Amino acid sequence: MAVATWNGTVIAQSDKTVVVEGNHYFPPQSVKTQYLAQSTTTSRCPWKGLANYYSLFVDGKTNEDAAWYYADPTDAAAAISGYIAFWKGVDVR
Repeated sequence: MAVATWNGTVIAQSDKTVVVEGNHYFPPQSVKTQYLAQSTTTSRCPWKGLANYYSLFVDGKTNEDAAWYYADPTDAAAAISGYIAFWKGVDVR
């Protein structure tokens, strides 16, 4: 089972993540959305498409743009549509 933690709090856990380029993408229902806030940040991957970001808020601390997802990925990345991945100090094991 993959578990994502930040600031001592479990943000997501699932045994059904999809690993792409070394990143675990968590099914949306496995993520504790009370710790997420939509960001206006976006980026574009040449083969996955447009990524949107979330910032994390845990115990009064903020981790800006620490999670991302592809709401409408390319056909090549369809398996991660809506799934959420983490970085910027989020520990995923």
